[in-house]
Amino acid sequence: MSPLPTIAISVGDLNGVGIEIALNSHAAVTKLCTPIYCINKTMLTQAAKKLGMQVPQDMQLASVDGEFSIKEGSVTKESGKYSYDSFMKAIELCENKEAVAVVTMPIHKEAWMKAGLKYKGHTDLLRKHFNKEAIMMLGCPSMFVALFTEHMPLKDVAAALTYKDLKRFLLDLHNSLPKEKVAVLGLNPHAGDNGVLGDEEKIITAAIEDVNKEVGFEQFIGPVVPDVAFAPYFRKNYNYYVAMYHDQGLAPLKALYFDKSVNISLNLPIIRTSVDHGTAFDIAYKHQANNLSYINAIKSAIEFINN
Repeated sequence: MSPLPTIAISVGDLNGVGIEIALNSHAAVTKLCTPIYCINKTMLTQAAKKLGMQVPQDMQLASVDGEFSIKEGSVTKESGKYSYDSFMKAIELCENKEAVAVVTMPIHKEAWMKAGLKYKGHTDLLRKHFNKEAIMMLGCPSMFVALFTEHMPLKDVAAALTYKDLKRFLLDLHNSLPKEKVAVLGLNPHAGDNGVLGDEEKIITAAIEDVNKEVGFEQFIGPVVPDVAFAPYFRKNYNYYVAMYHDQGLAPLKALYFDKSVNISLNLPIIRTSVDHGTAFDIAYKHQANNLSYINAIKSAIEFINN
């Protein structure tokens, strides 16, 4: 029997639900992989005490410098900095071949800002760290959504939609999902209605046509009318989507598969998956957190390892 893969676990914001999920899921996760938790013993012990839990004796730690008082449900610069350091430790383990993938618990963007960090989140950091155009894809086996633009004000999306950038994005997505059919959403209502409601779909059409010629088959379909793209009759033919902006793709995804979906970073030299939820400060340290997204993130990482 092959040894279980070693996966680095970035613990996320310790004022949130991530560490509770990690502790509650440890027994199940060790049947899937060998997890290494990027946290020091002092902080882990403090979190476990707050939860009234024992630290499992077989938990392997990659120590992360720093100690602070956990303030459950609070946005603090200390927790922001520690979550960043935990993530960087996990990346380091992969770069040093001590782990084969990173799975991340949720961070809080405002806490990162308070800590003086200039990144908008995990994907933005990965993009700059590796100097690669990382793609944020979220979902579960029933449906995946890749985001052309991510954490961007809605008023800026149309200007960001250029032929050059969309073509590069679709080619990068092809390299990550070489055989999958992908539905590409239009930007405007009714996919522009032939220019009546906007003409950005001309850009989308040109990029799709040219990429399909380049890859040698009709992989990308669209632009698809956004308000019917997630209807059951359409979804039975497509498992992968490209959304032009964050809520266009994630609102239907989370309505359908909130507890099941995960966040996957594509087009990178390392494998990274994540829970598809936030720090949930309102239920932190109350034993109410759901671990399904975390377990699915572990399973998704293993699938990418095996492929």
